[in-house]
Amino acid sequence: MLHYAVVFLVIALIAAVFGFGGIAAGAVEIAKILFFIFAVMAIVSFVMSLLKKK
Repeated sequence: MLHYAVVFLVIALIAAVFGFGGIAAGAVEIAKILFFIFAVMAIVSFVMSLLKKK
C-alpha cells in the first residue's frame, strides 16, 4: 500500500510540473489517504504482534 502512495505522489509531482493542477491535487489527496491507511495498518499489526508474544 505504501508503494501505491508513493506512485500517486510521483504522479502528482509530474502533473504539477506540467501544469495540471487539478490532477496533481487529486493525486496528492489519494497519496495522503493511502499513506494514512498504511500507517494505521502498520501500527495495528505491530500492536497485534506484541500482544501475541505474551
